[in-house]
Amino acid sequence: MKVMIVGAGKLSYKLAEAMNNEDIDVTLVDINSEILENINSHLDVFTIQANGMQLGTLKELDVGAYDLLVATTDSDEVNTLICTLAKNLNCKKTIARIRNPEFIEQLDFVRKQFGVDFIINPDLATAIEIKRYVSKTYNFFIGDFAKGKVSMFDFHIGSTNPFAGKRIMDLDGLDGLLITGIFRNGELIIPNGSTKVMANDVIYVIGKNENINKLAERLGVNMKKLKSKKVLILGGGNIGYYLASKLEESGMNVTIIEKDKERCEYLAEKLDHTLVIYGDGTDMNLLQEEDLESYDTFVGVTGFDELNLLMALLAKQSGVNKTIAKISRPNYAYIVDRLDVDIALNPVNITVSDILKYIKGGKVVSVSLLLGGEGEVTEMIVGKDSPIVGKPLSKVGLPKGIIIGAIVHNGEVIIPDGNSIIYGNDRIIVFSLASDIPMLNKLISPVNKGGILNEFWGNY
Repeated sequence: MKVMIVGAGKLSYKLAEAMNNEDIDVTLVDINSEILENINSHLDVFTIQANGMQLGTLKELDVGAYDLLVATTDSDEVNTLICTLAKNLNCKKTIARIRNPEFIEQLDFVRKQFGVDFIINPDLATAIEIKRYVSKTYNFFIGDFAKGKVSMFDFHIGSTNPFAGKRIMDLDGLDGLLITGIFRNGELIIPNGSTKVMANDVIYVIGKNENINKLAERLGVNMKKLKSKKVLILGGGNIGYYLASKLEESGMNVTIIEKDKERCEYLAEKLDHTLVIYGDGTDMNLLQEEDLESYDTFVGVTGFDELNLLMALLAKQSGVNKTIAKISRPNYAYIVDRLDVDIALNPVNITVSDILKYIKGGKVVSVSLLLGGEGEVTEMIVGKDSPIVGKPLSKVGLPKGIIIGAIVHNGEVIIPDGNSIIYGNDRIIVFSLASDIPMLNKLISPVNKGGILNEFWGNY
């Protein structure tokens, strides 16, 4: 599969990196030679210094020979134009990044009239994901799968934790559960029964909610959180705006603190039931006047990771029940689990996950990147002619970096062992290291059909 990405920013880099793991041929186009040199030194992609919005450039690059073009420049209008030109030059599929809230109600028109097949909005996608966490009444949450029948949670293992120093096969309280991953000293590990759980590990556990609740009780972790009714949002940018509008729809009491006066006026005009405060959200006097302790949820979505994390920690220390921070720097993903912040979300990872789901097609229900892309959780529906169908898992030949965390067969959730068998149309939730994703694609591909990506694009 051939993909052209126009615009070389954080999203483009992470997308190209993820596509490398999928064995996709990537061409990255940008006018900045220094950025391209940096990408070349880290990723196996073909880079071209050129203006991707020029018709002549796209013709010269033979964009019509590409399966997909992704436009991720800083301009919504330019991205739309690039997709239109590419589609007119016979590129099979196009994706445009469009972030302006004013365009939200026009997206269907843009898709139909301008040749854009899929629109990504990192700010809106992040707001939707944050709302999902705000709406939950439990914490340490990674994701829901199989229509809510299966969930994955992460637990920090302290030195006094009963799991510390024991092999997984010797642990009690894991009935109906599976430890799918361990994060240790900056490295993601796919464990087996003989793997020891060590102090300061973060373990990823998958299973039914009731079984996870029992495990949390055993580990002395309070999973339950009060239902969010009063939410304070620090930062009135696009994410803050989208989030407030979504929370308004749910009937929550929402307050936004924003330090730009003109932006406050815009928010006050656009939002019907949100209190907009003009001021510095780091001003302790302002927070005391606003009675920070009276909020049950704090969300930091400014443009500064450090500020979001710091204020989330301050809110937690002030007694706020649930704290959420937006982060953009990949290296911060490795320290968040050690901070007293409930959730940290990266818009780039969320957007890349959405694009990967689109690329992989209808059989893939969801894709979630972990730790900035070190691992991936994929929920998929297994085709009847997949090579993993009808065999005990012990005979499938899964590499060490891949573990099937759950199988949903005829509506029943199964936490598998080596004797479990996958049947056609079963849902499976797979936890894999990034380096083993190409092998995963081969294992789930239809026999003799060239892989899951070819199966998807072959329909067009």
